[in-house]
Amino acid sequence: MSARPPYIALLLTGLLALTGCGATNSRSSSSPRAGSGGDATIASTSAAATIGPEGIPEEQGPVLAPASSTASGTTVDGIQCAPVEQLAYHIHTHLQVYVDGQPRQLPPAIGLIGLVSEQTPNGPFYGAQKCYYWLHTHAGDGIIHIESPSAKIYTLGQFFDEWRQPLSARQVGPDNGPVTSFVNGSRWSASPRAIPLRAHAVIQLDVGTPLVPFQAVSFAGTGL
Repeated sequence: MSARPPYIALLLTGLLALTGCGATNSRSSSSPRAGSGGDATIASTSAAATIGPEGIPEEQGPVLAPASSTASGTTVDGIQCAPVEQLAYHIHTHLQVYVDGQPRQLPPAIGLIGLVSEQTPNGPFYGAQKCYYWLHTHAGDGIIHIESPSAKIYTLGQFFDEWRQPLSARQVGPDNGPVTSFVNGSRWSASPRAIPLRAHAVIQLDVGTPLVPFQAVSFAGTGL
């Protein structure tokens, strides 16, 4: 498991031995790769963003859907909600959603039941008193924590199912329209539900048009 900043380590002790991570990060933009020709695009929406408690810039815009819609502790798609975080398999993926060219925030506390939080020097960091789903978020920075009792490739569709939000080629959460998906800058041609949640994958979903050039996120120096 990677090193954590001191304030995160203290937080983990205070929140029933939580196991989040973080440090510093930067975000940059690049144009979509081959396969996106003919689509309308807009200039990068990246701006100087506030660095969150995990060292990743906080996402901008309104929340895509409330974290409170998460399943209430029942097993979803084989994903359980455990009393403590499962660290046998612990990786991180980033998700950013744009709707008609405007950013939507992936909210903190998806997959956390019995919410608790503590203020860090870089904003609130959330944990759970009751249970943690194996796929969850601790902050509003787009980072999905995959923390499982065994190594397994989970999908974006499973994360949305756990969140109780629709995901398809024409809908992301409450927003409808053609969905264009990018994974690490390359166009994803299959269903967005099938996108694998791999270590340090950067996923971008554009609902409708115009499209936003792929926004790269660096995990360098974060400890994630």
